Amino acid sequence: MSKTEKSAIDNPSGPQNLITDIAGLRVGNAGDAGLKSGVTVLLGDRPFVAAVDIMGGAPGTRETDLLSPDRAVEAVDALVLAGGSAFGLAAAGAVADALARAGRGFQVGPARVPIVPSAILFDLINGGDKNWSTNPYHALGEQALAAAFDQREAQFALGSVGAGTGATTANLKGGLGSASLVLASGITIGALVAVNPTGRVTVGTGPNFWAAPFEMGSEFGGLGPAIAAIPFAQTVVTKLDMLAPGANTTLGIVATNACLTKTQAKRVAVAAQDGIARAICPAHTPVDGDLVFAVSTGAYPLKNPLADVLEIGHGAAVCLSRAIARAVFEATPAPGDVVPCWREMSPLS
Repeated sequence: MSKTEKSAIDNPSGPQNLITDIAGLRVGNAGDAGLKSGVTVLLGDRPFVAAVDIMGGAPGTRETDLLSPDRAVEAVDALVLAGGSAFGLAAAGAVADALARAGRGFQVGPARVPIVPSAILFDLINGGDKNWSTNPYHALGEQALAAAFDQREAQFALGSVGAGTGATTANLKGGLGSASLVLASGITIGALVAVNPTGRVTVGTGPNFWAAPFEMGSEFGGLGPAIAAIPFAQTVVTKLDMLAPGANTTLGIVATNACLTKTQAKRVAVAAQDGIARAICPAHTPVDGDLVFAVSTGAYPLKNPLADVLEIGHGAAVCLSRAIARAVFEATPAPGDVVPCWREMSPLS
Protein backbone atom coordinates (compact mmCIF):
# COMPACT_ATOMS: atom_id res chain seq x y z
CA MET A 1 0.00 0.00 0.00
CA SER A 2 1.38 3.38 -0.96
CA LYS A 3 1.83 6.23 1.52
CA THR A 4 -0.91 8.21 -0.27
CA GLU A 5 -3.37 5.30 -0.07
CA LYS A 6 -2.63 4.71 3.63
CA SER A 7 -3.13 8.41 4.39
CA ALA A 8 -6.50 8.35 2.61
CA ILE A 9 -7.66 5.39 4.74
CA ASP A 10 -6.38 6.86 8.02
CA ASN A 11 -7.92 10.27 7.28
CA PRO A 12 -10.97 9.62 5.08
CA SER A 13 -12.25 13.19 5.13
CA GLY A 14 -10.32 15.99 3.48
CA PRO A 15 -8.23 18.46 5.51
CA GLN A 16 -11.13 20.91 5.98
CA ASN A 17 -13.99 18.39 5.70
CA LEU A 18 -15.57 20.76 3.18
CA ILE A 19 -16.41 20.70 -0.53
CA THR A 20 -13.51 23.12 -1.03
CA ASP A 21 -11.11 20.27 -0.28
CA ILE A 22 -11.50 19.78 -4.03
CA ALA A 23 -8.95 22.11 -5.58
CA GLY A 24 -10.40 24.78 -7.84
CA LEU A 25 -13.76 25.12 -6.08
CA ARG A 26 -14.76 28.14 -4.01
CA VAL A 27 -17.84 28.81 -1.87
CA GLY A 28 -19.30 32.23 -1.14
CA ASN A 29 -22.15 32.97 1.26
CA ALA A 30 -24.33 36.00 1.83
CA GLY A 31 -27.21 36.29 4.27
CA ASP A 32 -29.58 38.82 5.78
CA ALA A 33 -30.41 38.24 9.44
CA GLY A 34 -33.59 40.34 9.33
CA LEU A 35 -34.77 38.65 6.16
CA LYS A 36 -33.75 35.24 7.55
CA SER A 37 -32.60 34.15 4.13
CA GLY A 38 -29.54 34.12 1.93
CA VAL A 39 -27.58 32.81 -1.04
CA THR A 40 -24.70 30.38 -1.54
CA VAL A 41 -22.52 30.29 -4.68
CA LEU A 42 -20.24 27.46 -5.76
CA LEU A 43 -17.65 28.91 -8.14
CA GLY A 44 -14.94 27.15 -10.09
CA ASP A 45 -11.57 28.62 -10.96
CA ARG A 46 -12.55 27.47 -14.45
CA PRO A 47 -15.80 26.07 -15.92
CA PHE A 48 -16.71 22.61 -14.66
CA VAL A 49 -18.83 19.67 -15.81
CA ALA A 50 -22.21 19.52 -14.05
CA ALA A 51 -25.34 17.39 -14.04
CA VAL A 52 -28.49 17.35 -11.93
CA ASP A 53 -31.06 14.89 -10.60
CA ILE A 54 -34.41 16.08 -9.24
CA MET A 55 -36.54 13.83 -7.04
CA GLY A 56 -38.67 16.29 -5.06
CA GLY A 57 -42.19 17.05 -6.19
CA ALA A 58 -41.92 20.85 -5.96
CA PRO A 59 -38.58 22.07 -7.39
CA GLY A 60 -37.71 25.63 -8.31
CA THR A 61 -34.81 25.90 -10.75
CA ARG A 62 -33.06 27.87 -13.49
CA GLU A 63 -31.08 26.45 -16.45
CA THR A 64 -31.14 22.88 -15.14
CA ASP A 65 -32.31 21.58 -18.55
CA LEU A 66 -28.87 22.50 -19.90
CA LEU A 67 -27.33 19.93 -17.58
CA SER A 68 -28.93 16.93 -19.30
CA PRO A 69 -26.30 14.74 -20.98
CA ASP A 70 -27.90 15.33 -24.40
CA ARG A 71 -27.72 19.13 -24.16
CA ALA A 72 -25.00 21.17 -25.90
CA VAL A 73 -23.47 22.97 -22.91
CA GLU A 74 -20.44 21.00 -21.67
CA ALA A 75 -19.50 23.09 -18.62
CA VAL A 76 -20.95 25.73 -16.30
CA ASP A 77 -19.39 28.70 -14.55
CA ALA A 78 -21.14 28.54 -11.16
CA LEU A 79 -24.03 27.02 -9.24
CA VAL A 80 -26.34 29.06 -7.02
CA LEU A 81 -28.45 27.89 -4.07
CA ALA A 82 -30.87 30.47 -2.68
CA GLY A 83 -33.70 31.00 -0.27
CA GLY A 84 -36.72 33.08 -1.15
CA SER A 85 -38.68 30.60 -3.25
CA ALA A 86 -39.15 31.95 -6.81
CA PHE A 87 -37.85 35.37 -5.73
CA GLY A 88 -34.48 33.72 -5.02
CA LEU A 89 -33.96 32.89 -8.69
CA ALA A 90 -32.94 36.54 -9.12
CA ALA A 91 -29.67 35.67 -7.37
CA ALA A 92 -28.49 33.60 -10.33
CA GLY A 93 -29.13 36.50 -12.71
CA ALA A 94 -26.94 38.73 -10.55
CA VAL A 95 -24.18 36.10 -10.49
CA ALA A 96 -24.36 35.73 -14.28
CA ASP A 97 -24.16 39.51 -14.75
CA ALA A 98 -21.12 39.78 -12.48
CA LEU A 99 -19.36 36.84 -14.12
CA ALA A 100 -19.90 38.42 -17.55
CA ARG A 101 -18.32 41.64 -16.30
CA ALA A 102 -15.38 39.54 -15.11
CA GLY A 103 -14.96 38.04 -18.58
CA ARG A 104 -16.36 34.62 -17.70
CA GLY A 105 -18.89 32.70 -19.76
CA PHE A 106 -19.63 30.65 -22.86
CA GLN A 107 -18.13 32.37 -25.91
CA VAL A 108 -20.63 33.13 -28.70
CA GLY A 109 -18.87 35.32 -31.24
CA PRO A 110 -17.97 38.56 -29.45
CA ALA A 111 -20.41 37.81 -26.59
CA ARG A 112 -19.88 35.86 -23.39
CA VAL A 113 -22.80 34.13 -21.69
CA PRO A 114 -22.12 32.74 -18.19
CA ILE A 115 -23.99 29.51 -17.50
CA VAL A 116 -25.28 29.61 -13.92
CA PRO A 117 -27.82 26.90 -13.02
CA SER A 118 -29.57 27.48 -9.73
CA ALA A 119 -32.15 26.10 -7.34
CA ILE A 120 -34.23 27.69 -4.61
CA LEU A 121 -35.80 26.65 -1.32
CA PHE A 122 -38.90 27.99 0.39
CA ASP A 123 -38.12 30.02 3.54
CA LEU A 124 -40.81 32.71 3.31
CA ILE A 125 -42.62 31.77 6.54
CA ASN A 126 -39.66 31.33 8.88
CA GLY A 127 -40.11 34.45 11.02
CA GLY A 128 -38.05 36.84 8.89
CA ASP A 129 -39.14 40.20 7.50
CA LYS A 130 -40.26 39.52 3.93
CA ASN A 131 -41.96 42.90 3.33
CA TRP A 132 -39.34 44.12 0.87
CA SER A 133 -39.96 46.79 -1.75
CA THR A 134 -37.09 45.56 -3.95
CA ASN A 135 -36.24 41.90 -4.41
CA PRO A 136 -33.19 41.41 -2.11
CA TYR A 137 -31.83 38.32 -3.81
CA HIS A 138 -30.10 40.17 -6.64
CA ALA A 139 -27.89 41.98 -4.12
CA LEU A 140 -27.38 38.80 -2.06
CA GLY A 141 -26.28 36.95 -5.20
CA GLU A 142 -23.69 39.63 -5.97
CA GLN A 143 -22.43 39.51 -2.38
CA ALA A 144 -22.16 35.72 -2.34
CA LEU A 145 -20.22 35.69 -5.62
CA ALA A 146 -17.88 38.40 -4.34
CA ALA A 147 -17.27 36.30 -1.23
CA ALA A 148 -16.40 33.31 -3.44
CA PHE A 149 -13.97 35.36 -5.52
CA ASP A 150 -12.38 36.70 -2.32
CA GLN A 151 -11.99 33.29 -0.68
CA ARG A 152 -8.31 32.85 0.12
CA GLU A 153 -8.51 29.59 2.07
CA ALA A 154 -10.63 26.45 1.77
CA GLN A 155 -12.60 27.24 4.94
CA PHE A 156 -16.10 28.70 5.06
CA ALA A 157 -18.80 28.83 7.72
CA LEU A 158 -21.57 26.26 8.14
CA GLY A 159 -24.96 26.38 9.83
CA SER A 160 -27.11 29.52 9.69
CA VAL A 161 -25.32 31.11 6.75
CA GLY A 162 -25.84 31.56 3.03
CA ALA A 163 -28.79 29.66 1.59
CA GLY A 164 -29.16 28.00 5.00
CA THR A 165 -29.62 31.29 6.91
CA GLY A 166 -33.34 30.78 7.55
CA ALA A 167 -33.69 27.09 6.73
CA THR A 168 -35.82 24.86 8.96
CA THR A 169 -36.68 21.19 9.36
CA ALA A 170 -39.91 19.79 10.83
CA ASN A 171 -38.65 20.30 14.38
CA LEU A 172 -35.32 22.17 14.30
CA LYS A 173 -33.43 24.86 12.40
CA GLY A 174 -31.79 23.67 9.22
CA GLY A 175 -28.78 25.31 7.65
CA LEU A 176 -25.84 25.00 5.29
CA GLY A 177 -23.68 21.89 5.55
CA SER A 178 -20.61 20.43 3.90
CA ALA A 179 -18.38 17.37 4.15
CA SER A 180 -15.63 15.65 2.18
CA LEU A 181 -14.18 12.19 1.64
CA VAL A 182 -10.88 10.98 0.20
CA LEU A 183 -11.02 7.54 -1.43
CA ALA A 184 -8.12 5.13 -1.23
CA SER A 185 -7.50 5.85 -4.92
CA GLY A 186 -6.82 9.51 -4.11
CA ILE A 187 -10.10 10.74 -5.63
CA THR A 188 -11.70 13.43 -3.47
CA ILE A 189 -15.45 13.87 -3.07
CA GLY A 190 -17.25 16.76 -1.41
CA ALA A 191 -20.80 17.81 -0.65
CA LEU A 192 -22.50 21.15 -0.04
CA VAL A 193 -26.15 21.31 0.99
CA ALA A 194 -28.86 23.75 2.06
CA VAL A 195 -31.10 21.81 4.43
CA ASN A 196 -34.74 22.94 4.59
CA PRO A 197 -36.82 19.73 4.38
CA THR A 198 -40.40 19.07 5.31
CA GLY A 199 -39.14 16.10 7.33
CA ARG A 200 -36.75 15.61 10.23
CA VAL A 201 -32.97 15.19 10.22
CA THR A 202 -33.07 13.75 13.75
CA VAL A 203 -34.68 10.49 14.85
CA GLY A 204 -38.07 10.87 16.48
CA THR A 205 -38.03 13.40 19.33
CA GLY A 206 -34.40 12.71 20.28
CA PRO A 207 -31.11 14.37 19.29
CA ASN A 208 -29.62 11.47 17.31
CA PHE A 209 -29.19 12.01 13.57
CA TRP A 210 -30.51 9.66 10.91
CA ALA A 211 -27.08 10.05 9.29
CA ALA A 212 -25.25 8.79 12.41
CA PRO A 213 -24.00 5.50 10.87
CA PHE A 214 -21.96 7.55 8.38
CA GLU A 215 -20.46 10.06 10.85
CA MET A 216 -16.69 10.50 10.79
CA GLY A 217 -15.28 11.29 14.21
CA SER A 218 -17.60 13.67 16.05
CA GLU A 219 -18.36 15.96 13.12
CA PHE A 220 -21.98 16.28 14.23
CA GLY A 221 -21.82 15.47 17.92
CA GLY A 222 -20.72 11.83 18.01
CA LEU A 223 -23.95 10.60 19.66
CA GLY A 224 -24.18 7.54 17.44
CA PRO A 225 -27.40 5.99 16.13
CA ALA A 226 -30.64 6.00 18.09
CA ILE A 227 -30.94 2.87 20.23
CA ALA A 228 -34.69 2.26 20.49
CA ALA A 229 -36.96 1.33 17.60
CA ILE A 230 -38.88 4.27 16.19
CA PRO A 231 -42.64 3.91 15.67
CA PHE A 232 -43.89 4.72 12.16
CA ALA A 233 -45.89 7.66 13.51
CA GLN A 234 -42.63 9.29 14.61
CA THR A 235 -41.01 8.81 11.20
CA VAL A 236 -43.78 10.56 9.28
CA VAL A 237 -43.86 13.84 11.26
CA THR A 238 -43.33 16.80 8.89
CA LYS A 239 -43.91 20.53 8.63
CA LEU A 240 -47.46 19.66 7.62
CA ASP A 241 -47.85 18.89 11.33
CA MET A 242 -45.41 21.40 12.83
CA LEU A 243 -45.38 24.58 10.73
CA ALA A 244 -47.17 24.96 7.43
CA PRO A 245 -47.16 23.20 4.06
CA GLY A 246 -44.80 24.42 1.38
CA ALA A 247 -41.83 25.48 3.56
CA ASN A 248 -39.48 22.89 2.17
CA THR A 249 -36.61 21.63 -0.01
CA THR A 250 -33.10 20.22 0.37
CA LEU A 251 -30.61 21.46 -2.24
CA GLY A 252 -27.43 19.42 -2.60
CA ILE A 253 -24.22 19.70 -4.59
CA VAL A 254 -21.76 16.81 -4.73
CA ALA A 255 -18.39 17.32 -6.37
CA THR A 256 -15.29 15.34 -7.25
CA ASN A 257 -11.87 15.98 -8.71
CA ALA A 258 -12.33 12.86 -10.86
CA CYS A 259 -12.72 13.41 -14.60
CA LEU A 260 -16.37 12.65 -15.36
CA THR A 261 -18.47 13.07 -18.47
CA LYS A 262 -21.91 14.66 -18.12
CA THR A 263 -23.45 11.18 -18.32
CA GLN A 264 -21.22 9.89 -15.52
CA ALA A 265 -21.93 13.01 -13.45
CA LYS A 266 -25.65 12.35 -13.90
CA ARG A 267 -25.22 8.85 -12.46
CA VAL A 268 -23.34 10.31 -9.49
CA ALA A 269 -26.18 12.80 -8.90
CA VAL A 270 -28.71 9.94 -8.97
CA ALA A 271 -26.66 7.87 -6.52
CA ALA A 272 -26.18 10.88 -4.22
CA GLN A 273 -29.95 11.16 -3.76
CA ASP A 274 -29.56 8.18 -1.42
CA GLY A 275 -27.69 10.55 0.89
CA ILE A 276 -30.83 12.66 1.28
CA ALA A 277 -32.96 9.58 1.94
CA ARG A 278 -30.53 8.31 4.60
CA ALA A 279 -30.35 11.64 6.44
CA ILE A 280 -33.92 13.00 6.25
CA CYS A 281 -37.18 11.25 7.09
CA PRO A 282 -39.39 11.45 5.12
CA ALA A 283 -37.53 12.64 2.00
CA HIS A 284 -38.37 13.35 -1.65
CA THR A 285 -41.96 14.22 -0.78
CA PRO A 286 -44.52 15.92 -3.06
CA VAL A 287 -43.94 19.23 -1.22
CA ASP A 288 -40.11 19.14 -1.28
CA GLY A 289 -38.00 20.35 -4.19
CA ASP A 290 -35.15 17.95 -3.39
CA LEU A 291 -32.40 17.93 -5.99
CA VAL A 292 -28.70 17.15 -6.31
CA PHE A 293 -26.18 18.78 -8.64
CA ALA A 294 -23.06 16.73 -9.44
CA VAL A 295 -19.84 18.52 -10.34
CA SER A 296 -16.53 17.33 -11.82
CA THR A 297 -13.39 19.45 -11.96
CA GLY A 298 -11.71 16.85 -14.18
CA ALA A 299 -8.31 16.79 -12.49
CA TYR A 300 -8.08 13.05 -11.77
CA PRO A 301 -8.40 10.56 -14.69
CA LEU A 302 -10.49 7.46 -14.02
CA LYS A 303 -8.59 4.17 -14.05
CA ASN A 304 -11.66 1.91 -14.12
CA PRO A 305 -14.65 4.00 -15.24
CA LEU A 306 -17.38 1.56 -14.19
CA ALA A 307 -15.97 0.76 -10.74
CA ASP A 308 -14.76 4.32 -10.11
CA VAL A 309 -18.13 5.91 -10.91
CA LEU A 310 -19.86 3.37 -8.65
CA GLU A 311 -17.55 4.24 -5.74
CA ILE A 312 -17.77 7.98 -6.39
CA GLY A 313 -21.57 7.79 -6.40
CA HIS A 314 -21.62 5.91 -3.10
CA GLY A 315 -19.08 8.30 -1.60
CA ALA A 316 -21.16 11.26 -2.75
CA ALA A 317 -24.22 9.83 -0.98
CA VAL A 318 -22.24 9.33 2.23
CA CYS A 319 -20.82 12.87 2.03
CA LEU A 320 -24.27 14.33 1.43
CA SER A 321 -25.75 12.53 4.45
CA ARG A 322 -22.96 13.82 6.66
CA ALA A 323 -23.27 17.35 5.27
CA ILE A 324 -27.01 17.35 6.01
CA ALA A 325 -26.41 16.43 9.65
CA ARG A 326 -23.61 19.00 9.95
CA ALA A 327 -25.94 21.73 8.67
CA VAL A 328 -28.38 21.13 11.52
CA PHE A 329 -25.61 20.53 14.06
CA GLU A 330 -23.99 23.90 13.24
CA ALA A 331 -27.20 25.99 13.15
CA THR A 332 -27.34 28.89 15.61
CA PRO A 333 -30.31 30.65 17.22
CA ALA A 334 -31.52 34.08 16.13
CA PRO A 335 -34.34 36.42 17.19
CA GLY A 336 -37.70 35.47 15.75
CA ASP A 337 -36.86 31.81 15.10
CA VAL A 338 -39.92 29.59 14.73
CA VAL A 339 -38.10 26.40 15.78
CA PRO A 340 -35.16 25.72 18.13
CA CYS A 341 -31.61 24.74 17.18
CA TRP A 342 -30.21 21.24 17.68
CA ARG A 343 -27.72 22.57 20.22
CA GLU A 344 -30.62 23.84 22.38
CA MET A 345 -32.11 20.36 22.75
CA SER A 346 -29.06 18.08 22.63
CA PRO A 347 -27.31 16.48 25.63
CA LEU A 348 -24.11 18.22 24.53
CA SER A 349 -25.49 21.73 25.11
